[in-house]
Amino acid sequence: MIPFNKPFIVGKELYYISQSVLSGKIAGDGLFTKKCHELMEKQFGARKVLLTHSCTAALEMAAILCGINNNDEVIMPSYTFVSTANAFYLRGCKIKFVDIRSDTLNIDENLIEAEISDNSKVIVPVHYAGVSCEMDTILSTARKHNLYVVEDAAQGVNAKYKDRYLGTIGDIGAYSFHETKNLISGEGGAIVINNEKFLERAEIIREKGTNRSKFFRGEIDKYTWVDIGSSYLPSDIIAAFLYAQLENIEIIDNRRKELNEMYSRELIPLVNDGKLRLPYVSEECQSNNHLFYIILENENIRDSLIQHLKANGIHSVFHYIPLHLSPIGQSMGYKKGQLPVTESMSERLLRLPFYYELSKNEQVLVIKAIKSFFA
Repeated sequence: MIPFNKPFIVGKELYYISQSVLSGKIAGDGLFTKKCHELMEKQFGARKVLLTHSCTAALEMAAILCGINNNDEVIMPSYTFVSTANAFYLRGCKIKFVDIRSDTLNIDENLIEAEISDNSKVIVPVHYAGVSCEMDTILSTARKHNLYVVEDAAQGVNAKYKDRYLGTIGDIGAYSFHETKNLISGEGGAIVINNEKFLERAEIIREKGTNRSKFFRGEIDKYTWVDIGSSYLPSDIIAAFLYAQLENIEIIDNRRKELNEMYSRELIPLVNDGKLRLPYVSEECQSNNHLFYIILENENIRDSLIQHLKANGIHSVFHYIPLHLSPIGQSMGYKKGQLPVTESMSERLLRLPFYYELSKNEQVLVIKAIKSFFA
């Protein structure tokens, strides 16, 4: 069986875990948590990076920082993971879904302004597959209407838009280090604070609503409850594993680039025959090769190919059920047909096995199976 994903070790992950334990502090904000913060801030040119126990947690923090409440509206694509919407929906706001572009599968930046009202507060671009949204247009629209921009860069760690790292462009960014991502720690995430007004409060919200971080820096003689918040810190054991991955970020990226290039090269004949479509990356973007997908002609072909690959011992998967068609989305009043590009792409997209330790022989088997299906 060739799995869809497989967690991996690339460096000193297990050694660093032992060092974290021996340090005597494996709770949040230990030795390796601080190392991760410093490395990512330097690597990505970020003002402030704080590890969280998931990207979901980072998005929930972003919603609190933006002051989301019952009267607000948040604009985002429907083609995304549930956490993107749920983090804001938890605060009682109204979610306004926007259709995606057919080329990048990112939110269509030209459709955002029409959804803005007096109650709009945040735009949440989601960088699908590690390919950036059209951030210049989105930022321009946000500034025009005095809105915050929260980048869901769960899939975009170490990817760029016009030489700027994803997650560092909007007011706030959110990263994921889930086991399916490029850099992994099992579960895990990070919030990136780019707007200076959020710097101090982000620490407080992350530390259960206390000013505990100031206490540990010696800025106050005791800490107390000063704001709303929750326990958004990961264990330092998680950070230790992640730090080893961050140290090898270029090695990981290069390997994923090799996998991407082989799939693209070998599947081009099927593209030329009109059988499928490959991922698109504009010249303004530098992808991190987060995942590899193909777009089939219709849903029946996609589902048949999934079964064919399964019969050949290969695990492939479709991606999101559009959120506007979910039970919660329908309870908001959304109906099938409202976001036609999102619905079409979600029915036709297929993700292929794509992970660091995928061997050349395994990749050849996947490619042969796809070709045999169309033959």
